[in-house]
Amino acid sequence: MPVLNTISSDKFARLIGIPTGPVLVDVRPDDAFAAEPLLVPGTLRRSATDVATWAAAFRGRSAVIACRDGGSLSQGVAARLRHEGVSAEALEDGVAGWAAAGLPMVPETVLPSRDREGRTIWVTRGRPKVDRIACPWLIRRFVDPRAIFLFVPPSEVEGVAERFAAAPFDIEGENILWSHRGDACTFDVMVEAFGLGGYGPLTRLAPIVRGADTGRPDLVPEAAGLLAASLGLSRMFNDDQEQLEAGMLLYDAFFRWCRDATDETHNWVSHQPAKARAKGKVRR
Repeated sequence: MPVLNTISSDKFARLIGIPTGPVLVDVRPDDAFAAEPLLVPGTLRRSATDVATWAAAFRGRSAVIACRDGGSLSQGVAARLRHEGVSAEALEDGVAGWAAAGLPMVPETVLPSRDREGRTIWVTRGRPKVDRIACPWLIRRFVDPRAIFLFVPPSEVEGVAERFAAAPFDIEGENILWSHRGDACTFDVMVEAFGLGGYGPLTRLAPIVRGADTGRPDLVPEAAGLLAASLGLSRMFNDDQEQLEAGMLLYDAFFRWCRDATDETHNWVSHQPAKARAKGKVRR
């Protein structure tokens, strides 16, 4: 029987990557996290002892609180958040239960260092098209919801990375970790490095991004559509940050198609009343 004010891993797994889903807050103590530095996708880290100082930031939102085992630590933080007007549940069986279920986990060790507010910072070339929108979408939805992305002239990427402790991505260079490798685009590289390679919806999305980004729109049928939409977006916005925000919705839509709608078809006839179709009254 489900425990009051908890959510199972299976149920929460349906909510990761969804912009309207609850925020997941990992409240494991620093020493416990250091021993097992793996995160449920989309996690924010917060201190349980400081809950009174950060609770207000979550008012009006839904939150899922995770500790190691789903016990008193997460239950207590969730209860305190409910006291502050936050709709909060504890992750049943905690991070250990999520891992035991074979669900994806993001290794903190592969991520760039975080700033004082716990955010990762990334930098790439301006005027993005495909990879440089797909990768920020992946990071914000599955790795760091508050990640910062800087778009600068190509010649300044490495300098900005050094000055602002940002991780450069999708640029050429011998020492660039986050970039194309062989036939794989940067999105492919990130999906694998973030421990998300076995997650079905992203497995279906990856070749769409790869085909659109590497001049192979025939790789899968949907790649040509993503390329067309991406090129259109790049001409609609002069501001890269505005384009990124618009592109987030585009990738949200492709992700939901990959997750929920790959078997669905659409045509005009299929949406007519069944009786009309049976009587041959549907206009052709």
